Amino acid sequence: MEMLPRLEYVKQARVRLGLTQRKLAGLTGISTSMINQIESGRCKPSYETARKIFELLSSLEGQSSMKAGDICSRRLILVQKNDTLRIAIDRMRSNSISQIPVFDGSRVVGIVSEDGLAKNMVEKAEKEGGRNMTISMIMEPPPPLVDLSTPAKALVPLVRFSKCVLVSEKGAVVGIITLTDTLKMVE
Repeated sequence: MEMLPRLEYVKQARVRLGLTQRKLAGLTGISTSMINQIESGRCKPSYETARKIFELLSSLEGQSSMKAGDICSRRLILVQKNDTLRIAIDRMRSNSISQIPVFDGSRVVGIVSEDGLAKNMVEKAEKEGGRNMTISMIMEPPPPLVDLSTPAKALVPLVRFSKCVLVSEKGAVVGIITLTDTLKMVE
């Protein structure tokens, strides 16, 4: 016999999914009073009954699990590759962001990050007029691009590795996910 989750989980999962006891009863074919007794701890269900409840709850949770489109920030702040460094720095500062995607028209071609700026500013600023350099001179390769429907859970390692992930819909970039956005999955 497989181990089932603890019974307290029934109520937590039901509430999280926005189901009433009656609705859960209807979906599982178990009486409402039985669900009520299980949740209040007045009754220990049979293994079969418990399994039926947990299978239903977990399949509903699977359907409702968050996608990239649910957690991404739709306020995409960006720069064009021919903009000056000054523009990128001002936008990053005024929006308190640590990286900014670089576009060539509507196509993403790179990213400028605080780390990259710090590294490059020191090396290149001595040679040329630092802040007036164009972004294309110091940008890093573009971040990964994922579809809106990508499961959010799958993105956490990717975001940790690449600092951010861009989200696209029908080929057009519509949002960005940073580490802060992945915290929305916990709420």
